[in-house]
Amino acid sequence: MPRLFLLLLFTAWFAGGQAPPPTGVPVRLQNETLFLIQRPAGPITAEARAEEIGTRLEMLAERGYVEPVEVRDFGSGRSALFVGEVFVLSVSDGDAAAAGRERGELAVDWAAIVEKALKKGAKRFTWVSFLLASLQALAAWALFIVILWLIKRGFDWVTTWIQGKFNELTRKRNVRGLNLLLWERLFLFILLLIKVATGIFLLFQFSLLVSFTFGLFPATQGISLSLFEYFRATFGAIGTSVLDYLPRGGFVVILAMITFYGIRLMKLFFQAIERGDIDFAKITPETATPTYQLLRILVILFVLVVAFPYLPGGESDAFKGISIFIGVLLSLGSGSAMGNITSGVIITYMRPFRLGDRVRIGDTIGDVITKGLLVTRVRTPKNVEIVVPNATILSSQIVNYSSLAREKGLILHTTITIGYDVPWRQVHELLKEAALATPGILADPPPFVLQTALNDWHVSYELNAHTDDANRMPVTYSGLHENIQERFNAAGVEIMSPSFYALRDGNTVTIPENQRPADYKVPAFRVEKPVE
Repeated sequence: MPRLFLLLLFTAWFAGGQAPPPTGVPVRLQNETLFLIQRPAGPITAEARAEEIGTRLEMLAERGYVEPVEVRDFGSGRSALFVGEVFVLSVSDGDAAAAGRERGELAVDWAAIVEKALKKGAKRFTWVSFLLASLQALAAWALFIVILWLIKRGFDWVTTWIQGKFNELTRKRNVRGLNLLLWERLFLFILLLIKVATGIFLLFQFSLLVSFTFGLFPATQGISLSLFEYFRATFGAIGTSVLDYLPRGGFVVILAMITFYGIRLMKLFFQAIERGDIDFAKITPETATPTYQLLRILVILFVLVVAFPYLPGGESDAFKGISIFIGVLLSLGSGSAMGNITSGVIITYMRPFRLGDRVRIGDTIGDVITKGLLVTRVRTPKNVEIVVPNATILSSQIVNYSSLAREKGLILHTTITIGYDVPWRQVHELLKEAALATPGILADPPPFVLQTALNDWHVSYELNAHTDDANRMPVTYSGLHENIQERFNAAGVEIMSPSFYALRDGNTVTIPENQRPADYKVPAFRVEKPVE
């Protein structure tokens, strides 16, 4: 204890015996402090005196004044320093008293300091100094470019090395599923940390390089100091703000991480439903992706509401005003958009069609190629893409040709008219043969024929045939009509579509010559003038 008391006593005596550092405003020439101005001169403050003296010295050094500095005594407690006939500064008894020295002695010392600084400063305004400064600046920037190249190469190497290590670890431990996702997130997080650290380092080096470059030239030394102070103040303020925000920001960061990985898990769950790996009664594979998208939007909105008070400036009136303004803009400009979105959600859970289905919406017939919250895109058989708003779909009649065609087959039907002189059983057989010979027509269930009307001159026969490919309806219809013509022409049966009657041999009009019977003769129907 006595030793500790003596040590404390000696420390207090030593601290008390030291003279306090002098206080005052420094006079600088090209970033070098020459001396301190501690007293004002009449109404002129010490700060104004130091700035004015520094300006005069900068002007003298720039113009190359290297004459000896002369001290002139004006009496009345005042001396002055001159370079030739140029006044530099005055030394008063107050300045001497503040420095604890005689006025004449202080004036001589300041004159020697100013003369030395002017000689040194004048050398920096020569062409040789400018050339040397330029070479130093070029060398510094070249070194910085080399550092950038080395960092780029190093970052690529580190990325490849870390990727290889992660692949090796996941392969050895047989990491799959959710664990693989977590490992991938960890790899990306490490790369993000490396990028952030590299960016901060490069930004710091760039700021130092810019300040160093400006400091090489006398005309930009002031910019160098102000730029360095700006960077220091800016990054200091950012660091202080980050440290002050850490308690509240920690909650936001944790909430964001929980939300991010929660959404990822939710996406894996709905992808499993879509693939059929999980059988969920309330959600079908077709509605899995839209349900995930809706839930994701709801979760993000809920998290934003929770995190809003913890965001920087979240409690400020400006932030609240901007939020209200954005809400008003959305409510005024998104009436039709919200209607289409609501219709898109309803259509999603109505499931009137799937991607690839052949549908008719109003006057539009085509295949569904995309389904969105706002619009549905349909490609017609003529390869024309039509964009249909979801609100229009919800208010229109939707005909889906593909929904039942996959399981029970879609019935294609066409009608022809045949005269009464042809047995109906023969017509039925010819139509069925034509249907079965058409690509895309199913043999099971078999085609069937309906007699839909007994007209004045002919009978209407409706052929019905099943197909499981609704997207090829135009091609199938075309082939069906071709085969009907072939079968009826080969059988010598006249198709009366469109209906007509005439006093002529209709076979020569409707049946090609090479498909008529070999012993065919034109019926004898003639009107002759009687012989007198």
